[in-house]
Amino acid sequence: MKELDLLKKDWQRNDHTLSQFSETEIYKMLQKKSSSIVKWILIISILEIMLWTILSVCFSTDDYFNSLKHDEIFVWMKVVNYFNYGVILFFIYLFYKNYINISTTASTKKLMKDILKTRKSVQYYVWFNLGMILFSFMLGIFFAFAYNPDVVLLKEKINNNQFILLLIIVVLIVAIGIVLGAFWLFYRLLYGILLRKLSRNYEELKKIDL
Repeated sequence: MKELDLLKKDWQRNDHTLSQFSETEIYKMLQKKSSSIVKWILIISILEIMLWTILSVCFSTDDYFNSLKHDEIFVWMKVVNYFNYGVILFFIYLFYKNYINISTTASTKKLMKDILKTRKSVQYYVWFNLGMILFSFMLGIFFAFAYNPDVVLLKEKINNNQFILLLIIVVLIVAIGIVLGAFWLFYRLLYGILLRKLSRNYEELKKIDL
């Protein structure tokens, strides 16, 4: 932001004509920086979906679900996967659209509006991913308790032991909490830095829009 600070000082120091020129320069710089940030958000989201796709191929759960011998599980998993990929592709489209809008807009107010829209899109994207992780865990636990013969046998053994049952529930809740917390920190680090930069650009735009 060193160039921006220099422009702002120059704007405040010089006459009205030069200040108008400096205001335009500041706007162009903020637009360029914002466009670059949104481009990185788009790139990271594409790389992320590619990574999850590669991991799902390398660590396939088909053998495990085959061992359960319930075809309806495959149907449910396909529905969940198609829904997940469909929503993520929709978010990627939103990020691309936000990138185009920010790159081509010629109005300070419109640029501020597009920045806010981008921040909301990223926040919704992160919350959706965390929600899907939680839902996938819950679905996996349900299938295990309902269809896995080993788990069913274990459930019958501990059915009358409330302490062990409570212990298992607590362990599952803690495990899910740890996984969700890890992913939340990952997304906060990955997208949080970019969103904070967008917020700073927004605040600078507010100053020149006065």
